[in-house]
Amino acid sequence: MSNALKSVAIAGAVAAAMTAHSTTSAEAAAKEKCYGVSLAGKNDCAAGPGTTCAGTSTVDYQGNAWTLVDAGTCAEIELPKMADGTDRQGSLEPLERDLPA
Repeated sequence: MSNALKSVAIAGAVAAAMTAHSTTSAEAAAKEKCYGVSLAGKNDCAAGPGTTCAGTSTVDYQGNAWTLVDAGTCAEIELPKMADGTDRQGSLEPLERDLPA
């Protein structure tokens, strides 16, 4: 393989790697933690007391357990009403509702 062809191949590989990295960073930046929307055992890591990491929440819609969602959508996620009929809504901060007993 000629030196010119090697240089083009290397430049293409570097450009592809940089594009993949910037896309991944943009996708990560477009997510946010949303508390109180995950089903039991479906939360992402570092929930709150009563959980240790991903998949350890024990209550549906547990207020201190979070899931990554698209930025700006947390409060718009449709959730079932609470047992007393009160609306349930996701939050960008931990909630005091639906905690394990």
